[in-house]
Amino acid sequence: MTKTFENLEDAYRFLQKLGASPKLLLHLKLVGEAAEILIQTLAELKVPFDADFVRFGVALHDAGKVIYEKELSNKGNLHEVAGEKLLIVNGVDKNFARVCQSHGKWETMDCSFEEYLIALSDKLWKGKRENQLENIVIDKVAKLLNQDRWQVFVEMDSCFEQIASDGDSRLMRSQKY
Repeated sequence: MTKTFENLEDAYRFLQKLGASPKLLLHLKLVGEAAEILIQTLAELKVPFDADFVRFGVALHDAGKVIYEKELSNKGNLHEVAGEKLLIVNGVDKNFARVCQSHGKWETMDCSFEEYLIALSDKLWKGKRENQLENIVIDKVAKLLNQDRWQVFVEMDSCFEQIASDGDSRLMRSQKY
């Protein structure tokens, strides 16, 4: 039976049962704040995408940090494969669990639009602008809307800057634990 989540709080409770620390849960919620701004902008532009996949993907993308908790403060990617395995073993669909890897390996994996949005949210939440990833998202939005890339660029770049400009605030709040 595949594990499903009714809402984000359900997903966070699931992670708590797996051993997620308050620091990890706070991190996931802060990345979620960035994702919500991105989701809202895309919805306003009428971009067809699975907003719930992005929301729940963001909520679970760092599940492997339950096992590799030091990677919450230090660089590392051991949590990516571990997170995917942890979610699958606990009943999460493998196509969904792969966000644990795709958020960090977006440059080398064949990702869905939603997976790119998860990876981008994970960069922007802390104020980091990642041009290559942003350009991928802009190009995909332009194609989905059948619009000129530069027309889409203006809207999306403003959104990215809005999210990134609050990065320092989110980073400060992440230091609560």
